[in-house]
Amino acid sequence: MSRLLRTLRGSQPVARFQRRCGLFPAGEESGGDAAEGARERGACNGAAGRGLPNGVRRRCGRQGCTQKYVVKNYFYYYLFKFSAAMGEEIFYITFLPFIYWNLDHSVSRRMIIVWSVVMYIGQVSKDILKWPRPLSPPVVKLELRADAEYGMPSTHAMAATAISFSFLSATANQYQYPFKLGLAAAFVFSTLVCLSRLYTGMHTVLDVIGGALISAALLVLLYPAWDAIDHLLLTSPFCPLLSIVVPLLLCYNYPKLDYYSPTRGDTTTILGAGAGATVGFWLNNQYAAPAYTGDSFQLGLPLVAGKTLVVMLARFFVGILVVLLTRRIMKSAVLGALGYRYKFPVGDLEARRRLEVEVPYKFVTYSSVGFIATVVVPLLHRLLGLL
Repeated sequence: MSRLLRTLRGSQPVARFQRRCGLFPAGEESGGDAAEGARERGACNGAAGRGLPNGVRRRCGRQGCTQKYVVKNYFYYYLFKFSAAMGEEIFYITFLPFIYWNLDHSVSRRMIIVWSVVMYIGQVSKDILKWPRPLSPPVVKLELRADAEYGMPSTHAMAATAISFSFLSATANQYQYPFKLGLAAAFVFSTLVCLSRLYTGMHTVLDVIGGALISAALLVLLYPAWDAIDHLLLTSPFCPLLSIVVPLLLCYNYPKLDYYSPTRGDTTTILGAGAGATVGFWLNNQYAAPAYTGDSFQLGLPLVAGKTLVVMLARFFVGILVVLLTRRIMKSAVLGALGYRYKFPVGDLEARRRLEVEVPYKFVTYSSVGFIATVVVPLLHRLLGLL
């Protein structure tokens, strides 16, 4: 067993998976030298076939291009790059609000709370365990930002498992659709996200398996108590206060590292969004805000036909515009206020990484986003006749 665990924790299985999917270090598959000047910069920006010969690409970041690689199978390349994006902010800030605005409040509440809990446990576990990510070489690493974090467990795998199966469990008894189809969709979604972490070279096999299993265990533990938790969040007079204070305390007491890692900032973002949304849930319940009910709603072909689709898309685009504007305005306002308070220019990246700046900056910004998405946007939908 210990030998198997060492193998799963190693870099070679990841490298073999990448090779089978057509991703190679440039030295293994291309003998040409890197082009100079403008052609080299074009390849660095991801231009295929224009900067470097034979489909050679380079991994790029703030410090420039650091690793060339060859893509032999572009189907897998784009499939897993897209799947990896399903675990990023762009997915959370679009998919979760879409469910809230177009499906059912109870479903979205479960998904957001489960997502917040799972991601916090995963992020903290990384910085407690401090397991390194796969070695490069032999692995090709397609992402630079995440490489500054530790590896175990994979929070992409945790989030994908939590979101897909919490969605399944929340909708199975409320909407009419084949359960086997929903189960297959949840399994495929979570599997693609998990495999994308191997393809991008960001996690070992054990990181991915561990993340999925931890998330599954948390879902099993939370499922029997969900109705009681949901009732408490909606009715307790202490909910707004606790929803803000507890996440803030967790963020300020996040495990300290010897160097800067984006995990604390990412965790603060997630807990802030969850806190703002939770306060919004409570306020909606107290004052009977407009709800998107699914009583007469059947998942199937009628869902994507005619006027229903137009209204759903209108809700989404109106809502996401408000959310993005809120994020932009709050980022500028909060960062400006903190810069004035602590005497640093807004563009000072090192200052923005300090605990006393990063936590309030991200928490206030994203709690505002969560609150606006759950309270203000539904009111705007009603005002525009989209309910």
